[in-house]
Amino acid sequence: MKKLLQISDPHFGTAQPPVMEALVALVRQQRPDVLVLSGDITQRATSAQFDAARAFCERLQIPQLLALPGNHDIPLFNPWQRLVTPYARYLQAFGPELEPVLDTAWLQLTAVNTTRRWRHKNGEVSDRQIKRVAARLRQAGPGQLRVVVVHQPVYVLRAADEHDRLRGWEPAVRAWAAAGADIVMGGHIHLPYVCELSSCVDGLPRRLWCVQAGTALSSRIRREAPNSVNLLSCDPAAPALQGRLERWDYRSSGGAGSFEVAHTSELLPDRPVSG
Repeated sequence: MKKLLQISDPHFGTAQPPVMEALVALVRQQRPDVLVLSGDITQRATSAQFDAARAFCERLQIPQLLALPGNHDIPLFNPWQRLVTPYARYLQAFGPELEPVLDTAWLQLTAVNTTRRWRHKNGEVSDRQIKRVAARLRQAGPGQLRVVVVHQPVYVLRAADEHDRLRGWEPAVRAWAAAGADIVMGGHIHLPYVCELSSCVDGLPRRLWCVQAGTALSSRIRREAPNSVNLLSCDPAAPALQGRLERWDYRSSGGAGSFEVAHTSELLPDRPVSG
């Protein structure tokens, strides 16, 4: 069984030590193969916060890492740096690419940088990015689970979160579904959920899953959503390609706490594994 751990919105600078220790324990127990860090790694994009985030990722000792920036990873209170070198500190810690990719025998990962220096909070995906990702999706092998990673969500469940939805989400979802995407992972709103988009978006040509993560470590939690991470498991030897997504929530017990499975979803793509 192969495993991918999605950590989103840890907001180092507000990360809670007991939750960090609980996540280390979860990783030692589950031993994921890939770590996806889907943005808002820091609270204020300082060098110290990026250093702390990088050190924590190295402590987890997960063999492969794919990271992308969130809106909090661009300096907010330094207009010159935001204009001229908005990603300098991010790239120093997690570079050299803003839109990294990762290929294994069972997985194709594609990151899309949806942040913009001229946007404080909202995200955007361009036509060029949509086409680039679609072309890469079409190159995936038949045995690869095809996952696109963004920061802002491509789909929201509540009207109150609509203003946080990714600008350009609809043409992106339609193009990526047509090109064979199985999952689009995101974060940003600190609210975890799983949604099968072909049941929500008219005219999608195939099944496509929206997987949203909560905040992994930050004290900036929503009242209805504790700290959480997503664990995606896939059996490359199975006769049909599919993924099992477990949401692990942090539960405090006195001075200590742990991550526990709170919800499980079976993510069934449209296509079988060939050969």
